[in-house]
Amino acid sequence: MIYRGSCHCKSVEFEIESDLSFIRQCNCSICIRKNAKMAIIAKENFQLLKGSESLSLYQFNKNIAKHYFCKKCGIYTHHNTRSDETKMGVNLGCIENIDPLSFVSELADGKKLS
Repeated sequence: MIYRGSCHCKSVEFEIESDLSFIRQCNCSICIRKNAKMAIIAKENFQLLKGSESLSLYQFNKNIAKHYFCKKCGIYTHHNTRSDETKMGVNLGCIENIDPLSFVSELADGKKLS
C-alpha cells in the first residue's frame, strides 16, 4: 500500500510503499529520546516528494546511520539504518491517516551497537 507522510509544518513530504507490518522502536541514545515508532522499509520504497532543502542530517557515534529532521519544525521524519544499509526507518507519527499508537512495535536493541 502507498502511504503519504510529512513533517509537522509540511515542509517535508514523502511517500512510502509498505504493509506497515515491521514496526520497531529502538533504545539507542537518540531513538530513546525521540521515542518514535518506525516503519522499517526497503530504501527503494521511500520517495521524498518535497523538502530536501528543509532536511537536516544528524549523525553520531560511527556516523553510519543518517537521521533526518525538518529544519523548520524539528520533526524526525526518517533515517537510514546502521544495521542494514538496504533498509530505512520512517517515523510512523508522520504518516497520514493512521494511528501510530495502535501499532505494536518490536524492540531494536540499538543500545548494544554503541
